Amino acid sequence: MTKPSRPTEISDEAPPALERHALENLRYIRRTMEGAGAFTAASGVGQVAIGATALVATWLAMRQPNRAAWFGVWLAEAGIAVAIALIAMVIKARRSNVPLASEPARRFAASFAWPMLAGVALTAAFARSRAFEFMTPSWLLLFGAAVAAGGTFSVRPVRLMGMAFLILGLASLVAGPALDHWMLAIGFGGLLLGFGVHIAWRHGG
Repeated sequence: MTKPSRPTEISDEAPPALERHALENLRYIRRTMEGAGAFTAASGVGQVAIGATALVATWLAMRQPNRAAWFGVWLAEAGIAVAIALIAMVIKARRSNVPLASEPARRFAASFAWPMLAGVALTAAFARSRAFEFMTPSWLLLFGAAVAAGGTFSVRPVRLMGMAFLILGLASLVAGPALDHWMLAIGFGGLLLGFGVHIAWRHGG
């Protein structure tokens, strides 16, 4: 006659261990899904650098003898800003292991690019007709539209910064060309510096 087998002892530690493991998996899945939907390589450090160069550009532009020379200063600043933004974005993406060819990155780039292309086209048209007085509100509005649109696929401060540029662009339309220097300093200097510091601090650089 066979001996009755002893009931298997169940460790009291198993359920808590399984629960902890399940919670860790859920947290990992949630972080992965959130990261998949947002482009996080927008560089706050890069924005701070661009804001600083924009303040220098404002100082130089205020000392130009005419609007054509003023435009030349800001055209040079635009080239510098593009270079800084691209370099800073690549550095942050590599450091954070964020692929620049990811779906959120492509969506960000596509949303950002169209308003910027419109800005380039309008700037060329204004320069050809020497309608320099329309440049400042156009730059602020279209840059704001680009950042707000791209910010839909990025972290929240990027979207808020775009909205702030849109509001400043509308204010520039009302204020007129007399305040162009200050509007550009507030926008491309102050807003980029302020939001750049916040993004660098809260979103990894």
